[in-house]
Amino acid sequence: MTKTLERRAKQLEALIDAAEQAIAAKGLAGPKSRELAAELGVANGAVFNPVDDMDELILRVGSRTLARLDAALSTAESDGAPSPAETLVRIAVAYCDFAAENLELWRALFEHRMAPEKAIPEWAIEEQMNLFRHIYHPLAKCFPKWSKDELGISARSLFASVHGMVSLGLEQKLIAVPVAALRHEIATIVKPVSFCLR
Repeated sequence: MTKTLERRAKQLEALIDAAEQAIAAKGLAGPKSRELAAELGVANGAVFNPVDDMDELILRVGSRTLARLDAALSTAESDGAPSPAETLVRIAVAYCDFAAENLELWRALFEHRMAPEKAIPEWAIEEQMNLFRHIYHPLAKCFPKWSKDELGISARSLFASVHGMVSLGLEQKLIAVPVAALRHEIATIVKPVSFCLR
């Protein structure tokens, strides 16, 4: 790697670090170009040199969040009985825990909207879709006769159910649910679903 490329890589890393801290503290409203520039010690106009724009920067932060979520789900997948139903429960509870521990970064994954004329880059879509393997593989063991399409739809549906519970349960409003109770409810719902769908 040339010195120029190395310098650019360090600038990108520093920018993502700063944006990640801002989102973790204040959500998507956190990263402001002027504040990022001040923190990085660069001119206001130079803050986005390592990326195209704020959309890409938020996607890069999201990429880090997804990588950490992937690691948490991988640990849950392998950390216990190999039963597919138990694995699905562990994955669902790990998802809940990750969301609770990384609330603003997790919210940013779902709340960020690209500018109307811009599409989500293929690399970002692939990173998101790759996480479904954590649900897909145990489901495939539960239902060996199902087609790939059936398994894919069920994996997305199961994710939507758990995500909805987590999203509503962690809302800091009247419908908020204590995390311990939320974990219990998720496990209670996911385990029988994995058996009943057989």
